[in-house]
Amino acid sequence: MANDRYQELKQAEKGAIISIVAYLVISILKLLVGNWADSEALRADGLNNATDIIASVSVLIGLKVSRKPADEDHRYGHWKAENVASLITSLIMIAVGLQVLYSSIQTVISERSESPDSIAALVGIVSAVIMYSMYFYNKKLAEKVKSSGLLAAAKDNRSDAWTSIGTAVAVFAATFHLPWVDSVAALVVGILIVKTGIDIFKESTFTLSDGFDIALIQAYKEEIQKIPGITRVQSVKGRNYGANIYVDVVVEMPAQLSVKQSHAIADQIEALLRDKFGVFEIDVHVEPDNQ
Repeated sequence: MANDRYQELKQAEKGAIISIVAYLVISILKLLVGNWADSEALRADGLNNATDIIASVSVLIGLKVSRKPADEDHRYGHWKAENVASLITSLIMIAVGLQVLYSSIQTVISERSESPDSIAALVGIVSAVIMYSMYFYNKKLAEKVKSSGLLAAAKDNRSDAWTSIGTAVAVFAATFHLPWVDSVAALVVGILIVKTGIDIFKESTFTLSDGFDIALIQAYKEEIQKIPGITRVQSVKGRNYGANIYVDVVVEMPAQLSVKQSHAIADQIEALLRDKFGVFEIDVHVEPDNQ
């Protein structure tokens, strides 16, 4: 099963590589045109896409490190490398977002009077089309290979498409002698960058601190309890290693059961969690019910 997972993560690397190339081209185009057309919003959006290059590189590195097999220092493997990469990316995004906010606030206060060139709006629209195409590609690939990191990258692609559309609208409005709209749009982009960074930070720290979905734990318990021969589900603990779920289960069974019988029931628990919930690794501990 581990070998299959390694191959899936290798496929997910394609999406990260394509994202890096796309963001590199788009960010350079936006920054160049933004400076030429004097569009604060397009420059801010270009910086946003520049941080996305770092994010995609981090996802790529995380996927590559995650594929390293378990060793003496990492008995559970290197799956969490993907989560560490997300944490680093979130901090970079927050820093860049704050810089964009600072720059746009200064521009608003200075009350700019010149409107940006309308070509900036066209760049925003083209960028939105490319980002939506990236979103659908990465989303489909992420669902196929079960990569949470690539799925997060796909959602970032979608948010970037929305941001590019907003930038295009703002630049278009600014050409009608409303130059302040362009600066306000840059402010909104900065807020979106910071918010996205904070959301990724919360998610990655939750996973790295072994936080787990309580609803899933309850679902595991209910299904395990239905297996004949189990008196009580004493405890279920779960944790995430990258996109992989590890679960520890303690169940009570009649004391008179043989080792062979209790082992067969434990196998049923493992098969249930693996087949129905996609759990990667299950550790089952059996206790006598003392009845």
